[in-house]
Amino acid sequence: MEIAKEGNPFFPTTHFEHAFKYIDSLISDYKKLSENDLENIARKLAEILDAVNHLHPFREGNGRAQREFIRLLALEKGIMLNLNPPDDQSVYDRYIQGTIDGDINKLTRLILELIERKC
Repeated sequence: MEIAKEGNPFFPTTHFEHAFKYIDSLISDYKKLSENDLENIARKLAEILDAVNHLHPFREGNGRAQREFIRLLALEKGIMLNLNPPDDQSVYDRYIQGTIDGDINKLTRLILELIERKC
């Protein structure tokens, strides 16, 4: 049985294994980046975010899970990142548009803007 919402199927479960391997490879590449290479960190986080969004493994809560996952990956590099600040609707709107469009460049720019400081 496939995952669907309101009759619209998500990513076919038969493709999950390949998708997880791809995401694992992106994460592996991310872990090799220097903590000082913020542009490549932002780009790789955007690529990971896009891949996880495309996978869309849950019926509900994908966006919240994605934003938390990316926040935790950034934290591994000592970076504070909040893709859902409560006082800035435009950040959420740009995040949503970037994930809907699958626009890595838009997501990279957003992440670079949101990287506040090292922990």
